[in-house]
Amino acid sequence: MGSRERKRAERHKRKTRRDPDAPAAPGGDNGDEEAAAAGPPQPPSRSELKNEAAREALVPLAQGERPRVVTIGAVLSACIAVSVVGAYAFGLTVDGKHPPVVQILVPTLLMGMMAYGMWRARYWAVLGFQVLLVFLILSAALGLTRATSTTQAAATGLLLLGAGALFYFMVRAMARIQMPERLPRDR
Repeated sequence: MGSRERKRAERHKRKTRRDPDAPAAPGGDNGDEEAAAAGPPQPPSRSELKNEAAREALVPLAQGERPRVVTIGAVLSACIAVSVVGAYAFGLTVDGKHPPVVQILVPTLLMGMMAYGMWRARYWAVLGFQVLLVFLILSAALGLTRATSTTQAAATGLLLLGAGALFYFMVRAMARIQMPERLPRDR
């Protein structure tokens, strides 16, 4: 919807909410904002009522509590970090070459920090892990289209289902973790 149509629709809404017996504001549409503010408040929509009920049903995490799916994600992240270092230490090669240390250090630090953050139930760590899960889901979906055998398609499908389920349950856990409130800075 273009800007002009949106403004026209907003103007129409304001005019229909205005009391028909009230005198028109001098100068045309200048009093539309005042008329809209003076009108009766609109009741909340059904979707807003459902959202409010869902927010009230959430139980915040207790001190030191961690959702089970976040614990699973922390363990997976730690296992990935340890396996990358272990593979490098045992001399595994990629295309016949030993990878540079930077290519080992970056994913190890990333997964290690994510494991630590999820173990402490930090919002940023869960969000970062979900980003990695999205990339894994997209890669698995694309890999499923290029599967050449039934075994390969089944394994890729299982990976897709597992990553999707983990992502879904992490969304629910993030709602309980809650984004920390930022305090205003003193200048």
